[in-house]
Amino acid sequence: MNRTAQQPNQMIKVVYFDEQSASDYLDITAGGKEVTTSEAVRKRMAATEAKVSAKLVAKLSWLPFLGASADVGAGVSVAQSNQGILSKTLSNTILTDYLEQMVEDDRIEQLDGIRVSAPEGSMAHTKMFTPYLMIMDTKGSGVDLARLDEALATAKGYYEMLGQSVQRTERCVLRFNLQAFRNNYGLTDLARMQLVFHGVLVGTTDEASLSMEAEMSQQSPVPPKLTAEDIIDDAAGDTSVARLKVFDVIFAGVQHGS
Repeated sequence: MNRTAQQPNQMIKVVYFDEQSASDYLDITAGGKEVTTSEAVRKRMAATEAKVSAKLVAKLSWLPFLGASADVGAGVSVAQSNQGILSKTLSNTILTDYLEQMVEDDRIEQLDGIRVSAPEGSMAHTKMFTPYLMIMDTKGSGVDLARLDEALATAKGYYEMLGQSVQRTERCVLRFNLQAFRNNYGLTDLARMQLVFHGVLVGTTDEASLSMEAEMSQQSPVPPKLTAEDIIDDAAGDTSVARLKVFDVIFAGVQHGS
């Protein structure tokens, strides 16, 4: 896993972007000295919406079959259209500002050269397959898979994936917000792509803690039994038993030339 400074224009595909975390990061970085990007864009879009709405109503008001509903109908239509434009503009502006700001910021770890997977038995692993299981006939099994998928979607804000360095034995845990995926991507797609991740180090854990049993238990997971070889390796300074770093992912994308 490497952290390398990359220019924003080298990113050619956005797979995941946690806008709320990025917006908080930009506000914190600005230190309250600047008007937030979202506020500035909202003001510009509000002014634009008013102008477009007025022009549209003026053009359509002569139609006899619209009558008095022309103003209302046009206003609602324009409002809905501009709301979508506003959301996209805000999103893209925050994304651009974030990519420019994080380049020289050591607090944001840029992780590349890693592959991610969902550990078997983890909540992430289960969540990846419950949508497919819903098409199966489970009558009489006592398990409502539709409710299970819904429960998993609301049970956790973030889902953990295991990151493994392609060139080294180093591993880490990457946490993803299901609501932050873009372009209809999801957890399943992460394992099939060569991505660059931006994350914030939030703590450490061990792989046993990622299981559903550990998640749902109030007690700490029971560590695996050690063999004589494990004890000897540990005494010799083997780092393979070290705890894994946990990163909350802000951005994931495809980089040109990667």
